Amino acid sequence: MQNRMMITGAGSGLGREIALRWAREGWQLALSDVSEPGLQETLKLVREAGGDGFIQRCDVRDYSQLTAFAQACEEKLGGIDVIVNNAGVASGGFFSELSLEDWDWQIAINLMGVVKGCKAFLPLLEKSKGKIINIASMAALMQGPAMSNYNVAKAGVVALSESLLVELAQQEVGVHVVCPSFFQTNLLDSFRGPTPAMKAQVGKLLESSPITATDIADYIYEHVAAGEFMILPHEQGRMAWALKQKNPQLLYNEMTTMADKMRAKAKQNAG
Repeated sequence: MQNRMMITGAGSGLGREIALRWAREGWQLALSDVSEPGLQETLKLVREAGGDGFIQRCDVRDYSQLTAFAQACEEKLGGIDVIVNNAGVASGGFFSELSLEDWDWQIAINLMGVVKGCKAFLPLLEKSKGKIINIASMAALMQGPAMSNYNVAKAGVVALSESLLVELAQQEVGVHVVCPSFFQTNLLDSFRGPTPAMKAQVGKLLESSPITATDIADYIYEHVAAGEFMILPHEQGRMAWALKQKNPQLLYNEMTTMADKMRAKAKQNAG
């Protein structure tokens, strides 16, 4: 059939925009999120855009909720062709400030949520010879300062995607991983970190981006269609990744300078 898609974190932000992009092509969408009002709004917009589908509340930390969601896709849509593991949360703070609870929370949602999504839906994808689209982040490739738990979780998503790309080739299941940089989104709603100043700094980066979630959804649509594995929607991100591959030390030096500036700024704000 190739017109049935599942999206986690579809109640807002990039998840919603991906739903709308595929809805314009007339797709059937299985939408999940922890926010039911957000899901209802997305479904309404999906129908206005020319798609259809159903919603189901789902916390990606709970594997049984994901398997129940996969079952619902089989019952209501007869299967699934593309899964988008998009649900994620933001966090920040220097390593010394982050608690182990901060780590557990971040890994449970941003990494294990993707692992569980792939696991729960793989039997359906093997039947349809479908595709996996995992949403990681440029943080997976660049490891900026004061976000080590986020960097590690997202780097895990890239490593998982690379592993699946190789392992699922024989089953003809396609795999893509998307690494956006900062873009205008509501990611801060979920932000968790030890200092309010860190949240404010991340907020400024998100707001100052000229790229919206709609632009990113369009870019993903085009590059998945072209069969590209690693999808880097930001030009700056593509340049930074090329630099890191060529001269990693240069990048580490730049990140160290950035960390020093962030510490100085935090001290100034505290003072």
